[in-house]
Amino acid sequence: MFFLLSKIFEFFLAPVALAIFLGVAGAMLLFSRWNALGRALSSVSAFALLLMAFGPLGGLLAGPLEARFQPPPDNMPPPDGIIVLGGTIDERLTAARDRPTLVDAAERITEPIALKRKYPNAHLVFAGGSAALRGSPIPEADAVQRFWREVGLDRNDVLYERRSRNTYENAMFARELLHPKPRERWLLVTSAMHMPRAVGAFREAGFDVIAYPVDYRTSGAAGLEFPGSPTKAMGVVEFAAHEWVGLVAYWLAGKSDALFPAP
Repeated sequence: MFFLLSKIFEFFLAPVALAIFLGVAGAMLLFSRWNALGRALSSVSAFALLLMAFGPLGGLLAGPLEARFQPPPDNMPPPDGIIVLGGTIDERLTAARDRPTLVDAAERITEPIALKRKYPNAHLVFAGGSAALRGSPIPEADAVQRFWREVGLDRNDVLYERRSRNTYENAMFARELLHPKPRERWLLVTSAMHMPRAVGAFREAGFDVIAYPVDYRTSGAAGLEFPGSPTKAMGVVEFAAHEWVGLVAYWLAGKSDALFPAP
């Protein structure tokens, strides 16, 4: 039920979609006796889209998320294992084109190539089934397995968790698969914006991990950050808003150990 509700709310309350819905509703009301309300909704919609596309909103929302967990030092002790979270594959296009099709978060599965070379004795695990509401003919883990084998990373020594549909299930099923021991060191690889919610879910599942954030969307510089591309800017707003709402939802549902997990 949690998964279904999260998909429904994600569709209707995503910032760009919500602004478009308000604009359409406002345009329709312009031709009714509630035209004053229509003008107000249309104005709010236009201003919101303008702010998301050309303003600093994306940086303001994403900055605190990406700054929450810093990458571990280069001279850290070798980890026992590396867990990589899904969210890197376009399942629809992968099935249609019969080849792994990567999305913006592709660094989640490209960075482990370098990590595995640096730590050859570390176990490598990918966690991710299908996040589609109706499932997918090709689970994300299958597409990642094909990609990693094509680049020579997977030589039948990588584990794949194929059941999980969201971050909390990533944590639960990864723990069931790996049975981590107290002294083991496991790196968790996911997008920097997603890392706070991911760490909170893993801690709630009783799996202590070391954050290894990738896929940064902001520069990390102090002050307001104005995007260069409107489409990318709106994507950052969408991603960041999704994570902030997800943090609150996970905490209220008891799927994270804190509202805003910290190192």
